[in-house]
Order: sequence, then structure tokens, then C-alpha cells
Amino acid sequence: MTHPRPILAPDHLAFGERLRAEVLEPMKAVFIGKEEIIDLLGLCLVAGENLFILGPPGTAKSALVHDLGQRLEGTTFSYLLTRFTEPNELFGPFDIRRLRDGELVTNTEGMLPEASLVFLDELLNANSAILNSLLTSLNEKVLRRGRETLHLRSLMFVAASNHLPQEEALRALFDRFLLRVHCGNVAIEQLTQVLESGWSLEARPSPNANAPHAANGHAPGSRPTFDAVRDLRNALPAIDLAPVRAAYVELVHRIRYSGLPVSDRRAVKLQRLIAASALLCGRRQARLSDMWMLQNIWDTEEQQEVLRSLVQKAIAQEPAADGDHPRAFTQETPDAEALAQDIQKLHDRWTQLAAGPAATQAESAGEAAYLRDRLSILDGRCQWVQDPEHREALTAATRQLWEKLGAKK
Repeated sequence: MTHPRPILAPDHLAFGERLRAEVLEPMKAVFIGKEEIIDLLGLCLVAGENLFILGPPGTAKSALVHDLGQRLEGTTFSYLLTRFTEPNELFGPFDIRRLRDGELVTNTEGMLPEASLVFLDELLNANSAILNSLLTSLNEKVLRRGRETLHLRSLMFVAASNHLPQEEALRALFDRFLLRVHCGNVAIEQLTQVLESGWSLEARPSPNANAPHAANGHAPGSRPTFDAVRDLRNALPAIDLAPVRAAYVELVHRIRYSGLPVSDRRAVKLQRLIAASALLCGRRQARLSDMWMLQNIWDTEEQQEVLRSLVQKAIAQEPAADGDHPRAFTQETPDAEALAQDIQKLHDRWTQLAAGPAATQAESAGEAAYLRDRLSILDGRCQWVQDPEHREALTAATRQLWEKLGAKK
């Protein structure tokens, strides 16, 4: 049985551009240095995928999500998880009146199941009771409690934590968040802007608090609605991904070859984000620039530099043009310390290989080829380090490792 293909109406394209102009761009003016996080919030919202924000306390993780919720008409649910949080605190208590009749029915009024945007702060504090409920909720947008099945209205779950998961059970929860982003303190040169913006934010009323409500989210002067975003998400399959599919397959292959796991399931889901990027730019067809968010599929912080290099190299195959997503060509300055750590890891890996038990010729050649590929990526990133002293030290370290690998750049 074939299903009719969704139709991408002019209203969908106009609303995608409206989200950028009226929600995301104003947020960037308020939250200095958080442009990448804001773009990812918008992307995940349209694609219906989940975002994990990693960062220390006091870096505006909660404020970003709350501000997004205020700029859209609809329901937002936010909760700080602890080891003692119970499922009732998130999903709602059982209805006492129905319980007297022998029925287990959840009273979801004002709780997570009724919210379009869900923010779970300190997600990795979740205990086993919360964990079991969240795994299904995050993946299938469904909550099962006994015989009861609740279909959640959430468009997007956003989670925050100041550390990455260590336990295997929490890794399964972490895996439900397709994209990950780091949220740190801003650079010192931006601190004055942050102070001024933060002070202005203290006196600012809720965005468009007095604006009239509009069911379709398109009326002039109204806030865009979560229902309109939901309609936009349903139109995603109408975006033409054919122009980028070959390049996308090649990029996934390169990411896998570099040692970063990308399952077939995740590769399929990432296509929704590529389509969402095109939609937010008002386009019916995807471009290579729409693959920019693949640099945010890391599992560990050490993987970020390699991913960023691979994605930027893939995007660069197509010249920049009007209508590209602006995030695609934002050159992030490489972290010199992170690069040094990655180079040292390659050095240690080569040392272990050279000192270990004899391997077959094919295995040794394959490992050496892998190390050269990774080193080539890191070597290219070193050239973008701004501090001359750091850049020279990193270049010397890569040169030394090239010599040990017996290969020239």
C-alpha cells in the first residue's frame, strides 16, 4: 500500500522562514555566543528530534529553552531531575476518582504528556523508575503505565547535564538524543555584550506576552504556535533529498571509518534534520550546506574536532550560495587543547601498535592507514588555530607523528 506524499505548500516555506526571523534570530540577539545552540534548537523542533546540551552550571542552558518556549504559543514542561524524582512528578498522578472505580488512569493536566516542548534538566540524575519510562517516551513519544498508553504531544525533548553518561543504562538514555551540543562560558571578548544583554533581559517582559492568540500560527502580530510547527514537521518528507544523498552516504562512510559509530537507524533519522535545515531556509530541495548539523552527533567531546573537519570538508564541495543555512559556513576556531589531546591519543595508539604482539600484515597496514587518515584531519584543523605559538607546537607534534607513521603529508 502506497501512502500519498506530503505536500509542501507555500505557507510551509513561509512559516519556516518566519520561525528563523521571529524566533531564532531574536534569541541570538539576547543570548550572545549561543548561536549554534539556538540554531540546533530550531532545527530539532522542526524535525521532531531531541537535543542534549552539555555544560557547567550558569551557562544559560535552562534560560535558552525557557526563552524558546515563551516565543511560541503552546505548552512547555520543565523539570529538574534528582535521584529521588518519581514518575508521577513528570507524567502526572493517577486520577483518585477513577482509582476508586478500579481504573488506573493518569491525570496529565499540566504535566509532561500535554507539553509540546519538554526540558529535562540534569537528565543523567534519572533513577531506574524514571529511566524505564523515559526510554520509550523519548524514542516513540509514547508512555505506557500498566494497561494505559498515553500518546505524548511533545515535538522535542531537550535535556541538559554538566557531564556525559558513564553507566551503560544512562548511555541508552543518552542515545535517544540525536544531536549533542556543548554550552560553555562565552569568550572574554564577548563578556561585555553578555553583561549588557543579561541586564536588559532582567527588565524584559515575556516575548509578545500581550499578542493575540492564533490557532494556525500565521496571523499578523501573533506568536508562532507549536501546532503550526507540528504541521511543518509533517511536511518534511516533501523535501527533495536526492541532490545530497550521494554526498551524505559518503560522509556517513567517512565518519564511520574515522571510528565514530553511526548506526543505520541514526543515519535514517538524520535525514529529517537535513530536510528541516532546507525548510528553515525556505527551500524545497536540500543542499550540501544542510548537512552542517552532522558535526553534532558526537558521543564524546574528543570526537568534536574530527567530526567538524569531516563535515566542513563535505560541505565545501559545493560553493556557498544565497539561501544556504548560515550555520554551514560558520568556521569555528579549533580548540588547541582538544587538538593536542587528540594528537596524543593517536601517538599512544601508534606506540601500542608498534610495541604489541605481531599482527598480520593486513591488520598492521589497515591500522596504519586509519591513523594516517585521522592525523590528516587533525593536521588540517591545526592550521586554523589562531595563536601562533599553539599552532606551531601542534604542527610540530603532527610532523613528529607523521615521521613515526612513515608517511609524508
